[in-house]
Amino acid sequence: MSGSRLAVRLERPARGAGPVRVLTLHGLAASGTTWRSFRELARPGVELWNAELPWGTAGGSEWSHRGDPAEWIGAALGRVPGGADVVVAHSFAAVLALEYLAGAPRAERPRALVLVSPFHRRDPADFHWDTAGHYLGTFQEVLEEALRVSSDRRRAPGTVRDMAVLVRDRVGPYGWLRFWESYLRSPFVDVRGLDLPVLVVAGEHDRFAAPADAVLLADALPQGRLELLRDCGHFPMTERPGPFADAVHRLLADHLAAPSAAPTKAG
Repeated sequence: MSGSRLAVRLERPARGAGPVRVLTLHGLAASGTTWRSFRELARPGVELWNAELPWGTAGGSEWSHRGDPAEWIGAALGRVPGGADVVVAHSFAAVLALEYLAGAPRAERPRALVLVSPFHRRDPADFHWDTAGHYLGTFQEVLEEALRVSSDRRRAPGTVRDMAVLVRDRVGPYGWLRFWESYLRSPFVDVRGLDLPVLVVAGEHDRFAAPADAVLLADALPQGRLELLRDCGHFPMTERPGPFADAVHRLLADHLAAPSAAPTKAG
């Protein structure tokens, strides 16, 4: 894993006794700003840690040239002092986190997991040649959507498209291939052996990670629960921040020491 960057830092300390340590993991060609709204809405008892992963906007393509990218999930977990109670992972990172944690010793696992807009299939026969073509063809589109939903400014469509092309080229074909390989491996991940509470969050209008993937995954997990958010695409934490934060807080209240109550803003 040499030659690539990983930074894990405390974004917001908890207030009160018995904090719940939450580690957030962003998707491909994204950054920790993905979780900005959740950071604002997280309840006082939540101690937030964020990982800036090698496949982020500030990174290059070296991470994709060798090795298993799922190893970066373990590396990020190892940098949270005392260990993470909850891992919250989006998109590409959700695929990798599921794969890594399913094979990790129980002592290395968090107490709960949140998978946001995961790519997951239950049967290898569900992949076809046109499936690969679809995801290759829509890769730039998901980058354009990320730019639109993450910005407070309105940009001309041409500007968004040009920015997305720059990001796409920075990720490169090897980066896209690492995503595709991870997705192809998903039917072989032993999710039934992952015996911990898992919240699967999906947007009902996600054109990239099909909501049907999330439904099947939540059903296969021993302690899985599904939160399908209305009027939402691939970025629930940004598009519907209030309902997203509420779903995470319900998981914490049900399975971990409940953070101090505080209302969330409407999403």
